[in-house]
Order: sequence, then C-alpha cells, then structure tokens
Amino acid sequence: MTNPSLANFFQLPIPLPIAEQFETLAQGHQLRIERIISTGQITAPGEWYDQELDEWVMLLQGQAELRLGDGPRQPLKAGDYLLIPAHCRHRVEYTSANPPCIWLAIHGNLSQHPQ
Repeated sequence: MTNPSLANFFQLPIPLPIAEQFETLAQGHQLRIERIISTGQITAPGEWYDQELDEWVMLLQGQAELRLGDGPRQPLKAGDYLLIPAHCRHRVEYTSANPPCIWLAIHGNLSQHPQ
C-alpha cells in the first residue's frame, strides 16, 4: 500500500492553462473523479457531449451556463450541482475566466438521491 498524498483542490496551476484542463483525481471500475478548470472555454458551436456514464458535476468556483438537450441555458454559480444522465446531450455555453471555474465531476453509474 502506498502512502496517501495530500493536495489542495483549489491550488491552480500558474500560469492558468489556455485550454480547459481535465485532471483525473481517482478512478475505479466505471468510476472517475475529475477536477476541471475552465477559463472562458465553451463547447464548440454545433458540438454536444453525449457520455456513456452519468456525470454528477458541481461548480465550486466561478460562474457557468450549461444547456441540457433542447432546454434553456442553465446558469450555475459556486455550490450548484446537477446529475447529467448518461447519453443526455449537453454543452457548456459559458464559463467565467475571472475567477476561473473549478468543477468537481464524478462519472459513473449513478442515481439521483431523493431530496
């Protein structure tokens, strides 16, 4: 067994990346935990994400807007989260550059927890 390594989720690379950065923090059988750093990037016009696994995503810093399917733009602020089911077409319409967006994304076979 290896020793755990300590890191800080909010420690950003300097300089900030020009492209959106996806960093896998942990993964297992059909489970992946990522940190995503966005600095103004959006999904290219006409393109959509259509993922094999569910994605639970939380915006920890910044502001963003997502579009799910044919629905309206969904604004997100720090602390907002949602579950995007597998094969639900979605796209990123806006991400703030200052402050940069910091996302926590968990991909897997997930289910919505009743509120």
